[in-house]
Amino acid sequence: MNEHLSSTEHLSSTVLNALVDGELSAEQAAATKEHLDHCPACTSTALHQSLLKTATAKAGHRYDVPSQLEQRLRRIASSQAADAPDLRRNTIATPWSMKRFVSPALAIAATLLIVAMSWIPIQRHMQKSELASAQQAALIAEVYDQHIATLAANQPPQVLSSDRHTVKPWFQGKIPFSFNLPENLPGDTKLDGANLTYLHNRPVAQLLYSIGRHHVSVFVQEKSGASEQYPVQAEHSGFHITGFHTNDLEVTAVSDVDPARLAGLVRIIEHAQTAQLPQGK
Repeated sequence: MNEHLSSTEHLSSTVLNALVDGELSAEQAAATKEHLDHCPACTSTALHQSLLKTATAKAGHRYDVPSQLEQRLRRIASSQAADAPDLRRNTIATPWSMKRFVSPALAIAATLLIVAMSWIPIQRHMQKSELASAQQAALIAEVYDQHIATLAANQPPQVLSSDRHTVKPWFQGKIPFSFNLPENLPGDTKLDGANLTYLHNRPVAQLLYSIGRHHVSVFVQEKSGASEQYPVQAEHSGFHITGFHTNDLEVTAVSDVDPARLAGLVRIIEHAQTAQLPQGK
């Protein structure tokens, strides 16, 4: 690992993979840590890769052939072999005796092939499901960490406003997608502002709301073309996480407020996306 670690550019995938695998020298690790301390995008990517590698490694040990299937194959093989003639009784095998011997062997091979071919799609589906679960777990961890970091920082948002016509235009030119903010909110709910942040090394709008005394972070990001995840519904360390997908957006909200009240805010935001296409602001 001889790649130069620049403090002004994002870390390459090679460096991040080496970091996750523990393959950096002490000097390289120190330089990487210094970069991560000042780069939210690379920190987000490093966390995502670490969680994904851990989950994938665990999933890789879960696809051995089931013991019941293995026992069934052994019984089939034993049954077929019992019917085969014992060639040791004949010094020269006749064509008829060879035919009787080969037929059971072919039957065994065909059975094994059919079982193996039917198991491959099942295994691929399970691996795909495990990968989606790993990606969702990484997303849950990231939005939770971002929300906690925002609360701990105790700093005003990058755009401090409760006016949706101020908050939304602030993101123009900063993110490669557009979204709508709801016009009407419940009486105890208020838009406090927003931040530009990163999830999986992608720019994200972090909308900040208050529901009573509870703070809510709503992360709006462009939907990935390869994404096949279902909207998140989870709890993490006492915080509730929920969201929705549209054709273009992935939205994830996190808060310690009552789940029903959080779901109510999310439904209002979702309705704002589907009720009308973005028009300029």
